[in-house]
Amino acid sequence: MNPSDAALLVVDDNEDNRYTLTRRLKREGYANLTTADNGKQALEQLKSRKFDLMLLDIMMPEMNGYEVLEHLKADAELRDLPVIMISAVGEVESVVRCIELGAEDYLPKPFDATLLRARVGASLEKKRLRDEVREWGKQLEARVQEQVAQLDRLGRLKGFFSPQLAESIVSGGGEELLKTHRREVVVVFLDLRGFTAFTDGSEPEEVMGVLGEYHRVMGQLIMAHEGTLERFVGDGLMIFFNDPIKLENPAANAVRMALEMQAQFAPLRAGWKKRGFELDLGIGIAQGYATLGAIGFEGRWDYACIGSVTNLAARLCSESKGGQIITNQKTLARIEDLIQAEPLGDLVLKGVAHPVPAFNITGLKV
Repeated sequence: MNPSDAALLVVDDNEDNRYTLTRRLKREGYANLTTADNGKQALEQLKSRKFDLMLLDIMMPEMNGYEVLEHLKADAELRDLPVIMISAVGEVESVVRCIELGAEDYLPKPFDATLLRARVGASLEKKRLRDEVREWGKQLEARVQEQVAQLDRLGRLKGFFSPQLAESIVSGGGEELLKTHRREVVVVFLDLRGFTAFTDGSEPEEVMGVLGEYHRVMGQLIMAHEGTLERFVGDGLMIFFNDPIKLENPAANAVRMALEMQAQFAPLRAGWKKRGFELDLGIGIAQGYATLGAIGFEGRWDYACIGSVTNLAARLCSESKGGQIITNQKTLARIEDLIQAEPLGDLVLKGVAHPVPAFNITGLKV
């Protein structure tokens, strides 16, 4: 710290000592000097302005140096003020007590110019370093709070999106994407064939166990293919692609996911059949424009995809038999170079005005 910038408080009941000390400090470049006759006056000075260092005599009337140190130690705003004790030769025990009470250093009387320069300079340098560390601590605390808030946002977003998408949104400040907007998406519906009969004839614990296995396998594939899970409805799942992060070919992501789902569903189906559960998986896929955004209330939010494309995907799913992946011609056109598909003819779907040319996706082209 530059001597001209440092504010020093000299506290001594002896006027000659105060004069000698302040004169020598001025010679060292310390011009911002304030004096006090006793400890009580010193505390009043400390309340009215900030100081960088106090030079404090031990034996004084009204309030001695020990009492001043005790007040400083009890005051959160003053306890970090460095204090150099002014002590007469032979007051070693008193100096030790002052150090124990929080004093930084001591300066023996009579004053030695070299020792004065060294101890005042060292105390101010230590204060400067402590102030820097304290500022770093504040900055670190602010960064930690920001990261905690970011983790909180990330945790909430992971309820909507795959981990990599959630992290991308948070790191880019992308919570704006949760606001209502319109985008072309690919919607995928999954539904278990035979689930109603299964639940009618099974114990609730068995139903929950099957759903847990099913959701675990399907969920991993949704995340792996960068899908956004809108909701679970018992055995039904709705996933969409191309939001909130745009994908190069969302239809391709959706189809690859659906094919892997059917492949990984096979061992689940076989295991359940051994236990007497007749279940299979149907999938519907459609591409089109939808309105998207967060809906709900504080404490409970969902990320919604609303539009005719969701109804179309759901109706195609309801028409699919176990093992099938049904899509419409519009979606197929985006990926016909990628997949193998067989025509199913025109399907009359509930809630859809015109018959829909449908196709069963059977695999990827080699």
